[in-house]
Amino acid sequence: MSTKPVVVYGASGYTGRLICEYLRELNVPFVAAGRDKDRCQEVVGRIPGIETADVDIVEVEHTVEALTDLFRGASVVCNTVGPFIRYGFEVAEACLATGAHYLDTTGEQDWVMAAQERFGTDFADAGLLLSPGIAQMYTTGEIAANIALETPGLDTLDVLVLWKGFPTYASTQTIFTILKADWFHLQENQYVKVDPLSRWDVVVPGRHELGLAVPWGGTSHPVWFKNDPRVANVTVAGGVMNRPVMEAVVATTAAVESDVKTLPRDQWDDALAAVADQWATGMPPRENPRLNVSVDSVHASGPLGRKHVVIHGNSNYKQTGLLQAWAAMSLLQQPPLKAGFASGCQAFGHRQLLGVLRQFGLVLDPVVTEHR
Repeated sequence: MSTKPVVVYGASGYTGRLICEYLRELNVPFVAAGRDKDRCQEVVGRIPGIETADVDIVEVEHTVEALTDLFRGASVVCNTVGPFIRYGFEVAEACLATGAHYLDTTGEQDWVMAAQERFGTDFADAGLLLSPGIAQMYTTGEIAANIALETPGLDTLDVLVLWKGFPTYASTQTIFTILKADWFHLQENQYVKVDPLSRWDVVVPGRHELGLAVPWGGTSHPVWFKNDPRVANVTVAGGVMNRPVMEAVVATTAAVESDVKTLPRDQWDDALAAVADQWATGMPPRENPRLNVSVDSVHASGPLGRKHVVIHGNSNYKQTGLLQAWAAMSLLQQPPLKAGFASGCQAFGHRQLLGVLRQFGLVLDPVVTEHR
């Protein structure tokens, strides 16, 4: 049973550690939990100033029963244990059983859809928030999209999310897990399958060089806006600001289509894990705001209007850690704006989340250009 109001599950990972850092800064007591207590202790123990935090470090098995025992007494769970389509169900079930709000950092569109279908109604009935995908690659772009939608009459979103850096080990595992799934954009309020081999040369705001972007698993944005009456169409492209890396991503995706997806289905996981291990780099160094920049760009359009919103930022994993920690703190003080299945912006308000990122120096004021 937790004696703290917030549980960070997966605290030994890169993102989990950052959530713990920001919970300490926000003065929120928390439990740092994982499947290996020694590893959690090693990672969390290195957080600067951790001696000033009110924190317990615990080990827990990844079962509904064990997680339910741990979450009992907590109000919010920040889940960073992925791939979420493989490990998320047990955590969500345990949250529902104990009356805890569920947040995670997923980039897996199939998990976001599955969570909505399986748990959305039950969480809403319990007055609990179910919010997968509170993370820079999804929430910061969603903030930009909602700023664009403050202008009435725009119904089409063209979203570009780019960042400079290299994925963590956990992110790499997620990237290769989503290669098994179908990916969707939104067209006239319906999901439309995206060719996994799609690639686009994109104009990167603030740079002369063209970037290379891919569907990035479809992302969360088409799901968040699926039932938004303002929006009919959502397309998303994403990637890192390193063209050789993106060329390798495109080549690897093509190899998976030809060499892995032609195998029997029960062999896909092992084959994908072997490919992912070739990309794994372990725990990356702490982000440097001079080097690890991010760009979230949204072109919104309608029959008689155009609006472009760009949010320049830095340290995308820090953005994720802050968004998670602040969301947890907010939920301890007041109910979300929307219970059940909801995005970060739907649950907390896009202007509020923008203010939090600005407060901690992780994004600039949005650059907005409008034509009507």
